[in-house]
Amino acid sequence: MRFIKDNEFIRGNCPMTKEEVRILSVVKLELEDDYKVLDIGAGTGSVSIQMAKICNKGKVIAIERDEDAIDIIKQNKEKFKTDNMEIINKEAMELEPSIAGEYDAIFIGGSGGNIDDIIRCYGSKLKRNKNIVLNFITINNVYKAMETLKELNYEVECVQVQVSKTRGQSYMLIANNPIFVVSGKKH
Repeated sequence: MRFIKDNEFIRGNCPMTKEEVRILSVVKLELEDDYKVLDIGAGTGSVSIQMAKICNKGKVIAIERDEDAIDIIKQNKEKFKTDNMEIINKEAMELEPSIAGEYDAIFIGGSGGNIDDIIRCYGSKLKRNKNIVLNFITINNVYKAMETLKELNYEVECVQVQVSKTRGQSYMLIANNPIFVVSGKKH
């Protein structure tokens, strides 16, 4: 199993979880090959695709509300031949009542401002002693997520990742936005 590089994904104009953050987030999920996983706010599908490659005997459900992003996810699904990935085009909270069963891992890359509700509703579908991982740019959402997870008795951790990369021949570093990776183990 190898991690997929950013430049391998079809991107379009959709937000994409960058390589270093994607790798850390996927590692924090502690995935196994037969896991059933949810990706809420899937964007370009970069995290979904990577999870589907790892969970090759399992299933990944990618939930995304944006039509343009859905097209990109479909193209990436075809490119990476991830037949164990299902793509659903709907707002997460509208879809939630129809998502049945229990899941081995949940990744939340986007919340549309409903982070508290998403954690409570989708977290109820997470198996005990399994992980939920969330990515944020804003401190406000980090705080809301951590407080909600703590209230629900998850073991919570937050890591802030700041990645800068060289561009061109001068080796000048160009910084990406810092990202907060929140992880919770359900008890």
